[in-house]
Amino acid sequence: MSLPSLPRPDSAGPEWRPPAGAVALVWTGALVFVVSLAAFLYAYLVRFGTEAGSGSWIGPALVDVALFSVFALHHSLFARMRLKSRLRRAIPPPYDRSLYTWLASLLLIAVVWWWRPVPGLLYSLQGPWWWAGVALQVTGTALTAAGSRAVDVLDLAGVRPLLSARSGRPPAHVPLATTGVFQIVRHPLYLGWALLVFGAPHMTATRGVFAIVSTAYLALAIPFEERSLGDAFGAEYEAYRRAVKWRMIPWVY
Repeated sequence: MSLPSLPRPDSAGPEWRPPAGAVALVWTGALVFVVSLAAFLYAYLVRFGTEAGSGSWIGPALVDVALFSVFALHHSLFARMRLKSRLRRAIPPPYDRSLYTWLASLLLIAVVWWWRPVPGLLYSLQGPWWWAGVALQVTGTALTAAGSRAVDVLDLAGVRPLLSARSGRPPAHVPLATTGVFQIVRHPLYLGWALLVFGAPHMTATRGVFAIVSTAYLALAIPFEERSLGDAFGAEYEAYRRAVKWRMIPWVY
């Protein structure tokens, strides 16, 4: 995928307008972002809930770990400030976020599409415990939705930088989110993810591997992400870290 060669907004002045094809590319990337989330939900809630046949779990699990590692590596590399700086020298700023969104979305679709079924059933809850599991998943979904609103969904989807550029305004500064669900843990979206994937009442081995691998990656990535947040927000983030003790899971981590 290539992006149009355009002057940067800071050199083009307030009348700068991207061509229609570039605008369509960015908005299509946002659509692919939504599709990737829908693909994940369908895969996890439907496909991964089907028990696989008998056989060894080691081979499929290794393939699944490798698949998710590719997705995680992309996320980690693009989150590093050094790579971001190099990317922005090659791609105009309104498009760098969209490029990240395109790649992350396509990789997530590929991961859930090629995820190998893992034989085995870890547990299957019944009665009140089934409802307790569903309640955890609903809570996780609500946490994720609340956290996403606080950090601007259009920015996550790669659209906000283009909207700012088209209006002739400098890119909007996204403030540090410290209220609402961000007072529970510093990374409520990650807590929401953990509740969603581990709350499944019918935990097949396929779901279990996905839950363990994805949540472990998030936990391992937090220190690196917080280092970047510290660089971006300085003393403000340090004060927030002191005020909200837990990173991802209250009283645990």
